[in-house]
Amino acid sequence: CRAVLPTSRLLRLRGCGSVCVCGKRGAMAANGRAAEGGADSSQDDLCLLAVPKKGRLYEKCLELLKGVGVSFTRAARQDIAFCDSLPIKIVFLPAKDIAQFVGEGNVDIGLTGQDMVAEAQVNVKELIKTGFGRCKLAVLAPAKDEVKDVKDLVGKRIATSFPQLTTAFFDELDASRAGTTRIRNISGSVEAACGLGLADAVVDLWETGTTAKAAGLEIVSTILTTETVVISNPHSEHNRMIDLLRKRIDGYLLAKQNAMIYYNVPREKLEEAFKITPGKKKPTVTPLADDSWCAVGAMVLTKTVNDIMDQLHELGATDIFVVDLINCRS
Repeated sequence: CRAVLPTSRLLRLRGCGSVCVCGKRGAMAANGRAAEGGADSSQDDLCLLAVPKKGRLYEKCLELLKGVGVSFTRAARQDIAFCDSLPIKIVFLPAKDIAQFVGEGNVDIGLTGQDMVAEAQVNVKELIKTGFGRCKLAVLAPAKDEVKDVKDLVGKRIATSFPQLTTAFFDELDASRAGTTRIRNISGSVEAACGLGLADAVVDLWETGTTAKAAGLEIVSTILTTETVVISNPHSEHNRMIDLLRKRIDGYLLAKQNAMIYYNVPREKLEEAFKITPGKKKPTVTPLADDSWCAVGAMVLTKTVNDIMDQLHELGATDIFVVDLINCRS
């Protein structure tokens, strides 16, 4: 059966699998394994992890989960999956709903944008900034209108899918100009609102700007910068699992941002070498058969690797090589 209950009802069934309208319990079969394989989805005590079901964050979030060992099989058209190795139920939701559900306690932990958290106006813990999904929430106006000051939009029509943040932003401007800006809440294709005559400007996310520029829009003002974050419910009963996921994610992201560099250097130049490669705490130093030389290993930012290798080579270091990190714990 493919008739699946709406997400809001699935979330109320914390101890259930994916329940069809016809009453069949199909999640385990849909995941292609028996109940004894992986986490037992029939128990009530599963930590619920929310992941964007599609959109710009979806693939990055899946890559992150794979990197931290949260493996699962998601059947076609199913919005629930079970982790193979941990007592976790993964729920696939619209990114815009994740902050709301985490804040209300329907879900224990989730991945979504800081913009979504701010828009939802809920009480959640921000555990980790992931560094991906970075963009701006900005006021955009038609380039042909040559709007240079956002205050010139006071009293105009603004279309957005972020009504709370947009209203708060323009309320301050309205007070300074004694005007009333009209905020129109629309979902999808916000950048087309000006061209259709529905708005004088829009508030929307700007990542590369390709879509907005194609619609003839340009940035007038930035409301906030945002990236994907890991959030949790402050009153969750699954704090141990949340903390385990936090440590795994933190270690995985640290590994992705860093590499290990190894080299041999004359002992008399160790102090200078330490200034180039201070490491996360201290470099690892190993004596060589030749007492006048040492082997050094240190963690460095991946983006600085080539510059560091050049500096070490100029210092007189030899046998310099770099090893990528797959995962680590800080």
